Amino acid sequence: MSDDQKKQLEQQLWNIANELRGKMDADEFRDYILGFIFYKYLSEKQYLYANTLLETEAIKDYRKVTNEEDLEAIREESLIKLGYFLRPEELFSAMAAKGNANKETESNFILSDLEKILTNIEQSTMGTESEDDFNKLFEDLDLNSTKLGRSVEARNSLIAKVLAHLDKIDFALEDSESDVLGDAYEYLIAQFASGAGKKAGEFYTPQEVSKILAKIVTTGKKRLKSVYDPTCGSGSLLLRVAREVEVDDFFGQELNRTTYNLCRMNMILHDVHFRHFDIRQEDTLEHPQHLDMKFEAVVANPPFSAKWKGNKNPLNENDERFSQYGRLAPSSKADFAFVQHMIYQLAENGTMACILPHGVLFRGAAEETIRKYLIKKLNYLDAVIGLPANIFYGTSIPTCILVISKCRVQDDNILFIDASQSFEKVGNQNRLREEDIDKIISTYRNRETLDKYSYVAPISEVKENEYNLNIPRYVDTFEEEEPVDLDSIALELKTLSWDLEIVDKKILSFCNELNIEAPL
Repeated sequence: MSDDQKKQLEQQLWNIANELRGKMDADEFRDYILGFIFYKYLSEKQYLYANTLLETEAIKDYRKVTNEEDLEAIREESLIKLGYFLRPEELFSAMAAKGNANKETESNFILSDLEKILTNIEQSTMGTESEDDFNKLFEDLDLNSTKLGRSVEARNSLIAKVLAHLDKIDFALEDSESDVLGDAYEYLIAQFASGAGKKAGEFYTPQEVSKILAKIVTTGKKRLKSVYDPTCGSGSLLLRVAREVEVDDFFGQELNRTTYNLCRMNMILHDVHFRHFDIRQEDTLEHPQHLDMKFEAVVANPPFSAKWKGNKNPLNENDERFSQYGRLAPSSKADFAFVQHMIYQLAENGTMACILPHGVLFRGAAEETIRKYLIKKLNYLDAVIGLPANIFYGTSIPTCILVISKCRVQDDNILFIDASQSFEKVGNQNRLREEDIDKIISTYRNRETLDKYSYVAPISEVKENEYNLNIPRYVDTFEEEEPVDLDSIALELKTLSWDLEIVDKKILSFCNELNIEAPL
């Protein structure tokens, strides 16, 4: 599929999403439209796979299969291959057709059928390997919500209309070399994030920033056994890593239930098999779900300066993730708690890149103690990269990327990059351009000092600065102003004074002629 066709698909899906826009908030209609797209995707995957099983049978179109023994055989194979099962009458196309039937000759009411089908998808996985990956996946699709319409008929009509629009779109799932739907899904998530205000940061990291993190953690790698994100949101960071190198398995944890569901859908829509992702829903700091594992790559965009229990939970004092640093991150700012957690889960040959507010670079008290231990004792900090302000949805603050490695090649220095002035303005947001991303990555990989952009700081210099990592201490971006020619300015002022004297005389002359009082 060409780029133009991809853009056309994205626009088609966005237009369909706008069928719901007038009914509810951006984050609410997001859950409906993405849920319906996901249902269509599952239906089409089921239909295509069932047809491959029917190639040697008399009936080759799955939609026409009625024999229960044949359906049972297809169900068993589907649960192994796909992880779920849909009967022919449960397919998306069947529901779209019924919802848009002529109500004068047949019923076009589909709400109860649709609710049952979405429940059946989840129940089809019960007792199988994929059960956890499909459990309550459609819980945010409340088809009885009055936000879809004040009456049952209005809700049924709206949903039927949306299904009809979606049914006309070809997701091109037979093209195994393309990820058209996955790209379109990411596009929609980005569009919703742009209108979701502060809530956007809970589920989406701009693709430009995701790309930087992905390229950093895959430097020198062609394949990763595992990648982990402890605050995975919609999963965009995890999936971005897979665009750089082949990834065997994806792991993530997410606190928000709705976003957790979105992440699992996103994984499946990007054709990540259910056996190759493990996404959990829980508080990462209080109830980590993968603590017995180490990961080759870790990426994250944790909530900035979030609150956590810290020393209010006595168990944290002896938690292996935090205890060696001497202090716990303050309860009002969990930034370093997330860093400590990720370091604990990072494999000895692994690289970690995470986005944090600038405060982690210089704040004192407990955070200073943790920062000093991280550099002086562990020597894991590889690079600090300053990003422009206003590049994240929901916040305008400037941010930075901390790069941490347990197997540093050059362990006697830290690279500082100031990319804060490298961006373009798009509407009221700043955005990193391709050349901005390339410069950050090439500077990181070449580990070079560039005038007013980067500096390779010896650990001794960082020590002299008392482990303060504030980027301006290391990268001098000061631009000298042109020297002022005082003699030239004095001459200009003298000339202006003469000009004013001439003008004043003319005004006085005119006033005398008109026999009026001259202005002061």
